[in-house]
Amino acid sequence: MPESPEVQVLADDLGARLAGRDFLGGELEEFRVLKTRARPLAQLEGHTVTGVRRYGKHVDLATDEGRGPHLVISFGRAGWAAWDPVTAETPAPVVAHLAFDGAQLELTDAGEWLSLGVSVVDDPMEVGSIAKLGADPLDPSYSRRDFDRVVGSRRKQLKALLQEQESIAGIGNAYSDEILHTAKIAPLAHAAALSDDERDRLFAAVESVMRDATAARRGIPIAELKAAKVASMRVHGRTGEACPVCGTTILDIPGGTGSSSGQYCPFCQGGVA
Repeated sequence: MPESPEVQVLADDLGARLAGRDFLGGELEEFRVLKTRARPLAQLEGHTVTGVRRYGKHVDLATDEGRGPHLVISFGRAGWAAWDPVTAETPAPVVAHLAFDGAQLELTDAGEWLSLGVSVVDDPMEVGSIAKLGADPLDPSYSRRDFDRVVGSRRKQLKALLQEQESIAGIGNAYSDEILHTAKIAPLAHAAALSDDERDRLFAAVESVMRDATAARRGIPIAELKAAKVASMRVHGRTGEACPVCGTTILDIPGGTGSSSGQYCPFCQGGVA
C-alpha cells in the first residue's frame, strides 16, 4: 500500500480537512518516525496549515502560505494515516499522533519494520527522497520525453524499473504489475530489449493505469482506500486465479518474496523474460 493514486486522494482529503487549522502538537509512539532530530514536531506548533501537496508517495503539509515550516510525511512501504478515532478498517499500529485545531490525525505503520517517517523542514526538497524523485505520471506535464529518458537503453528489468522512484515517481509493487499486464509485457524483460510497439504500449499503460486508478479512488474514505485498491487489482495479489482477460492462471513472478512478490499472466505477457 501506498502508491500515488491512494496518496493523492489522501493529500486531497488532508487539504480539505486541515486547511486553515493550526497545528497544536505531535506525540510519537515510535521515536524513529522523526527523521529530523534537530527539528522536533514542536516547531510546527502555532503554525497554520495552508496547503497540502503530494510528492510521489510523500505528503507535504505547508504552513503559513509557505513561509512557515513544512511537515513532510513519507509513507514508505507500509505507512498510512487515519482520522481519530482509529476504526476497525485501519488496524495497523499507530506510530504518531498529530493534533490540529479541531482534528487529529493518526499515522500508522503495518510493516514488520518501520517505514513511515516525518520530517520538519523549510522546504520539502530538503527531504532527500523527494529531491531525487523522477517525473510523476500523475503530473499533467508528464510526457513521452520523460518516459523515454527513463526507459532509454537501460538493461534493467521492467518490474524493478517501474518501482524505481528516482526514475518514475509514485509507482510501487502493485501498480507495476497492473501496468505490465495492461501493456502485455513480461515483468522481467529488460527495458533495452523493448520494441517500438512495446514502448508505445508501456507508456500508454503507465499513464492510463495510474490516472484511472486515481480517478477511481476519489471520494473513497481514506480508511477504505486499501481495500478498494486490493479489490481493483487484475493480476497483483491474484496468484492462482484466472486472468480476467484470457482466463490463464495467474502466477507469481520468480524471485519475489512476501510483500515484494508480484504476479503476472504467462499468456498475456508472454512468459517472465
